[in-house]
Amino acid sequence: MVLDPTKHADWEIAEDSEKNMKTVYELAEKLGLEREELLPHGHYVAKLDYRKILERLKDRPDGKYVDVTAITPTPLGEGKSTCAMGLVQGLGKRNKSVVGAIRQPSGGPTMNIKGSAAGGGLAQCIPLTPFSLGLTGDINAIMNAHNLGMVALTSRMQHEANYTDEQLAKKNLRRLDIHPKKVEFGWIIDFCAQALRNITIGIGGKMDGFTMESKFAIAVSSELMAILAIATDLRDMRERIGKIVVAYDRQDRPVTTADLEVDGAMTAWMVEALNPNLMQTIEGQPVIVHAGPFANIAIGQSSVIADRVALKIADYNVTESGFGADIGFEKFWNLKCRYSKLKPHCAVVVATIRALKCHGGAPIPVPGKPMPEEYKKENVGWVEAGCQNLIRHIETVKKAGINPVVCINAFYTDTDAEIKAVRRLGEAAGARVALSRHWQYGGDGAVEFADAVIDACQEENDFKFLYDLDTPLRERIDLIAKDVYGADGVSYTPEAQDKLKRMEADPGMKEMGTCMVKTHLSLSHDPKLKGVPKGWTLPIRDILTYKGAGFVVPVAGAISLMPGTASDPAYRRIDVDVETGKVKGVF
Repeated sequence: MVLDPTKHADWEIAEDSEKNMKTVYELAEKLGLEREELLPHGHYVAKLDYRKILERLKDRPDGKYVDVTAITPTPLGEGKSTCAMGLVQGLGKRNKSVVGAIRQPSGGPTMNIKGSAAGGGLAQCIPLTPFSLGLTGDINAIMNAHNLGMVALTSRMQHEANYTDEQLAKKNLRRLDIHPKKVEFGWIIDFCAQALRNITIGIGGKMDGFTMESKFAIAVSSELMAILAIATDLRDMRERIGKIVVAYDRQDRPVTTADLEVDGAMTAWMVEALNPNLMQTIEGQPVIVHAGPFANIAIGQSSVIADRVALKIADYNVTESGFGADIGFEKFWNLKCRYSKLKPHCAVVVATIRALKCHGGAPIPVPGKPMPEEYKKENVGWVEAGCQNLIRHIETVKKAGINPVVCINAFYTDTDAEIKAVRRLGEAAGARVALSRHWQYGGDGAVEFADAVIDACQEENDFKFLYDLDTPLRERIDLIAKDVYGADGVSYTPEAQDKLKRMEADPGMKEMGTCMVKTHLSLSHDPKLKGVPKGWTLPIRDILTYKGAGFVVPVAGAISLMPGTASDPAYRRIDVDVETGKVKGVF
């Protein structure tokens, strides 16, 4: 008997479902994998040897490629991960060979407000506890590799400050002359820790390090996570890690991890992380989990390797992009697909009636406080007004030449009139629209959704990028701001202008993609502006360089690479049963 999601918490449903999980060996057999291609981490989680799988199946045609994105997020949540799992389960009900390819959650949101992003109700990825608490150690490997780079940088700065050129030469070191005010790298930790955004290190004597200002960012924003997401194999990852720019010298020349001779050791930490992780839905369909979240401050995509494997072992691969189509899908479209050379067949835009009301004028909910009563009452006018945000995202998907499907992620408070309004406006905008009740009924509630996706995947599309790599950086930023976000134009701080000029003069920058950093809570840079804001300019305050990943990273507005922990975080409700060792309260 499956637990009723209207009466039980997600973690209770996950724990109950885990009693009937398939072992990784059963999953591998279902996928046609050979025993040596499976690297078990216990009975229910495994890594996959992607090299052996891709080599053996290199001549097999790829399956259908489906991306799941959403409208602009609200505090109510839209349920992309839930919809991705629901779609996998719905395709399973239609007897399709299907694999999900989703991102590993960060410890920051898991221990804060958002939760682990395993899905919800009867559409989840399990087992929930390992999924939410580190899995097989990929993020830990990224933290160790990244922070080793900072150890190499800061120790080198200390030694150069304390020794002459002759003394450095005796130690087989050359002076890099790193500018302490031009250090691009910082430290990382996988929690939301606002107290670490700005720090001072090296306090004490000359043996205690080089004294300077420094910073922490959340682990998944590391360039190493971006490299994990887009690397095609170990050789590619090794080369990219060696190109990471950690600082600039006093002549404004880049200092890389290769200059510090730490790139090889950083790669050593990352070797096992390159193999994606195998899990399952609560209905037993395989799910590949690889790379991390936060498309607002990072690429926010599951890995190219995960998608390549999924497309070879199944007829459908359902992947997921972070946040709304303006952020996650735009990066899937112009970055991930460019690097992978994979052509998507369909993109799903997830919407809820409640979130559309929020974009249409309803009071904005406050996390941790009771839901405003207005959301429990029918208001077709708010839904219709909020659909302007939905239509904007449909248009973004269509700009890529991809077939859009709108998934109405149903709640019991939705009314027929509200649902009809979304169908009418979504279809008028050129999308297929499907109602899905996977949260409450699992795969059985997602067959209409699955049918719409199957139908969309049969049609030809005209996939194309928003910009070519020879498009000047300034023009690319302008294109994304105007064509995707709806801005009137772009402005730059003096610091961003200086960096922009330096990058425009660097021939190597012409081969790099553009990975925007912007709030996920609005199409604009201002999280308070809902719906489709008009008459605004996108302010770029900084531009970062991720040469290893191959990204230029413009930073818009006041967004930080280190989120903060709220006053009522999830960790207050997470505990362990000391008799059984089971973790309780993860959601």
